[in-house]
Amino acid sequence: MLIHLMCFLLLSLLSFTTCSNSSQRSVYDVLRAHGLPMGLLPKGVVDFEVDDEGRFQVHLDQACNAKFESQLHYDRNVSGTLSFGQIGSLSGISAQELFLWFPVKGIRVDVPSSGIIYFDVGVVYKQFSLSLFETPPVCTAATTSVEAIGTVFEGESGKLRYKLDHELVGRDFV
Repeated sequence: MLIHLMCFLLLSLLSFTTCSNSSQRSVYDVLRAHGLPMGLLPKGVVDFEVDDEGRFQVHLDQACNAKFESQLHYDRNVSGTLSFGQIGSLSGISAQELFLWFPVKGIRVDVPSSGIIYFDVGVVYKQFSLSLFETPPVCTAATTSVEAIGTVFEGESGKLRYKLDHELVGRDFV
């Protein structure tokens, strides 16, 4: 009887230690535990939560852009659902293709030995080399759409640029 009690206490202590250590894991550790590369999220994660069903929220210090083969935009808040080798119901990440931005709806690692990762941008799956996402990228602060569009007109006269900037204020951009 005493042996059973000692085994129970030992197992309880072991499970408590495991639980408390898991709460200290970083978001990058959580990604790796789900078979995903840790470079899917940039440096600058302030806080994150993951529930038992894999739903997560990540909070960055600022909205930012990172360059891989193409440009990725991260909102301040990124959320989705983790399962092994993929993220579904993703929001807060956009990928640039040519001059257009598409929301990334999901990410999936192909067979890990293939070295391929897919981003679901709605109409197609963008394919990248898994090696691009080995380490968290440094992100640069994102500019607003009005600021970005205003820079197109830098070569024009100040009067024309002023007029165009003020016509664009308040309009929604995709």
